[in-house]
Amino acid sequence: MQESDTQLKEKNKLTLKQRKMKNAMFLLMLVMFTFNVSAQEKKSKYKTVMIQTSAECGDCKDRLEDLMNYTKGVSFAELDLETKKLTVKFKPSKISLAEIKTKISELGYDADEVKAIPEAVKKLPLCCQPGGMKNR
Repeated sequence: MQESDTQLKEKNKLTLKQRKMKNAMFLLMLVMFTFNVSAQEKKSKYKTVMIQTSAECGDCKDRLEDLMNYTKGVSFAELDLETKKLTVKFKPSKISLAEIKTKISELGYDADEVKAIPEAVKKLPLCCQPGGMKNR
C-alpha cells in the first residue's frame, strides 16, 4: 500500500507541474497577444499623405523636410524633387492635414490647394522661388 501512496504522490506532483506549465504558457501567450494588439493600434494612429508642392531645388527639399520633420505630430517627411510631392506621415491627434498645409504655405510653398503666402515666397532664395531654377 505504501508503494501505491508513493506512486500517487509522484503522479500528483507531475500533474501539479503540468498545470503550472500550462498556466505559464497561457500567461505567455496572453502577454504576446496583448503586445501584438497594442503594436497594431500604434500603427493605425498615423496617417500618410502626399502633398503637391511648388518646390524647385535641393534647398527647397532641405527646407521643407526640416520644417516638417521638426513639427510636433509629424513622424516623417520626404520630398520627391522630380514630382515635387512631399510625403508626410503624421499623427492626426496631434496635427491636422490643414495645419500641415498651412505651415508649408507659411514657408513660401504651395501645398495642394493652399497657395504659398506671397511675403514668404519673397523671403526664399531666388532658386527656390517659382520658376527660379528655369532662370539659371
